[in-house]
Amino acid sequence: MEIIVQVAGEQHLEYAQEICRQIEESAKARGTGIAKRDPEYIKQKMREGKAIIALTETGIFAGFCYIETWSHGNYVANSGLIVSPEFRKHGLAKKIKEQAFNLSREKYPNAKIFGLTTSLPVMKINSELGYKPVTFSELTDDEAFWKGCQSCVNYDILTRTNRKHCLCTGMLYDPKWEEEKKKNPEPEAKKTFKLKEKIYERWLRFKAFVLLKDKDKNNDKKQNNSTVAKPEPQTVNA
Repeated sequence: MEIIVQVAGEQHLEYAQEICRQIEESAKARGTGIAKRDPEYIKQKMREGKAIIALTETGIFAGFCYIETWSHGNYVANSGLIVSPEFRKHGLAKKIKEQAFNLSREKYPNAKIFGLTTSLPVMKINSELGYKPVTFSELTDDEAFWKGCQSCVNYDILTRTNRKHCLCTGMLYDPKWEEEKKKNPEPEAKKTFKLKEKIYERWLRFKAFVLLKDKDKNNDKKQNNSTVAKPEPQTVNA
């Protein structure tokens, strides 16, 4: 079955509701990620030509991703990546990400492109596109972007660590790196992620273990603080 990956437009508005439903279900299944998207917002991205959609020849929805700009266009994020369950494990996510990345470079050639993810396959795709893992401080400081994390079930980890850590890994592509590579070629530098994939996998598991353990401790403290011993009623003899 052939799947067509293309820039979304007005003709694809009817898929907005289904896209939002699948994004929400995927976030719930993973136990992390921004769960809710507004269908009207998805439609807006389609109208602006800032979204990638994948459909079968018969019009069955297969996948989606859109781009957002932050910090006055200095940063671009490829967000809301979703592939329908029946079309997974066939390299479709990579094709969608590649088109979203190319669309971002075309529209905003000087912008840094970044993303947050807990998915090792997405990290691998990003790495192949030229992204590098970075600290959150190297991403946009636009409050509107970070506010979008509020619908994630792990948002309290982000706030508790003063936006320094979370289950997600920050990844960044800086177009200036391409210029530097031309001046100083480094053939060994792009052996990439595959060599370190197992290390990243262990790191993600360890990070989740530590941060979720701290989260459980905080929840226990809150519960203990809210359970205040009530004084027993006293009987007064009149």
